Amino acid sequence: MSNVYEVIHAPVVTEKSAEAIESDNVYTFIVDRKANKIEISRAVEGIWDVKVRHVRTMQYRGKAKRALMGRLSKNPKLGRRPAFKKAVVQLAEGDHIEFYEVG
Repeated sequence: MSNVYEVIHAPVVTEKSAEAIESDNVYTFIVDRKANKIEISRAVEGIWDVKVRHVRTMQYRGKAKRALMGRLSKNPKLGRRPAFKKAVVQLAEGDHIEFYEVG
């Protein structure tokens, strides 16, 4: 990938990821499905100027969506949610990322 902003789509902000940030200095992102661990590491280091220790990735298949008025629909298997890739990035000691500016 040529642009670091094409690799990282969005941070995952959940209770579990907030707890991982506080306890283990681990951040979770939704990334491009074609990006590998090296590209993800370079993108995080380039955008936030931090040092990455580990990168773990997970592929998620899109779940089937139910049709509106499921039983009354002519084709009950209408759609799927999009598939995505999630990256769990552990930073070096002393580094942190500010997602939201306070004040």
